[in-house]
Amino acid sequence: MQRYFIPSSDFEGDQVFIKGDDVHHIIRVMRNKVGDHIICNNDHAQAALCRIIEMKDDAVYAIVEKWLDESVELPVAVTIAQGIPKGDKFELILQKGTELGADSFIPFQAERSVAVWDPKKLEKKMKRFNKIVKEASEQSHRNKVPAIDNAMSIQALIEESKNFNVKLFAYEEEAKVSDYKSFGTIIINALLPNQSLLVCIGPEGGFSLKEAELLKEEGFHPVRLGPRILRTETAALYVLASISYHFEELRCDECQQ
Repeated sequence: MQRYFIPSSDFEGDQVFIKGDDVHHIIRVMRNKVGDHIICNNDHAQAALCRIIEMKDDAVYAIVEKWLDESVELPVAVTIAQGIPKGDKFELILQKGTELGADSFIPFQAERSVAVWDPKKLEKKMKRFNKIVKEASEQSHRNKVPAIDNAMSIQALIEESKNFNVKLFAYEEEAKVSDYKSFGTIIINALLPNQSLLVCIGPEGGFSLKEAELLKEEGFHPVRLGPRILRTETAALYVLASISYHFEELRCDECQQ
């Protein structure tokens, strides 16, 4: 069943007012009719089974039949801080990272970031980014849409990091030494359900030595993501899949034994 994220202001009692691009999707793409059911999520990560009661060219009206007791969110809130990559790689990270359960994303300008986002085009770019995470949240039946911060410097990122329980950065030099800190060891020993995790991933060239030392000084743990060197667009997905396995699949299997 198709899911839509509707601002809480468009829920009035047991009625839901749907507008914008979602109207086109409901009428033209899904070809829904009056009487069909959809799922509507509000801004508080609550989902409701709704029945369409009226359709217009610019609006769809639905009525809440029941609120659903469901949650598919990761047990930990994972924020991916991504060094700005080249091309459309950040869009891939947003889409797949949302499907894998990321809570939010922070793009940052790293020393080795080849791409530099034009401030004049940022509003249009952010609109595109938010559309990607919204659609990915609907497709994967998330209860919330991940937030995307504006691009920031690494110094601003460090200031932002004070709000997190655990802070890591993927450092390729850790994959080259025998005395390394594995990502798995950190999440098993340092991360608990309901905590927040910030994972910093460098751009194509990785972190500079200066950045790595700065992050270490500010309480970030350098970790390796397996014995192989991953592409920047792969690293975030490795992190989220590993966390899902540890906190969802592995513990689910343990409960059944």
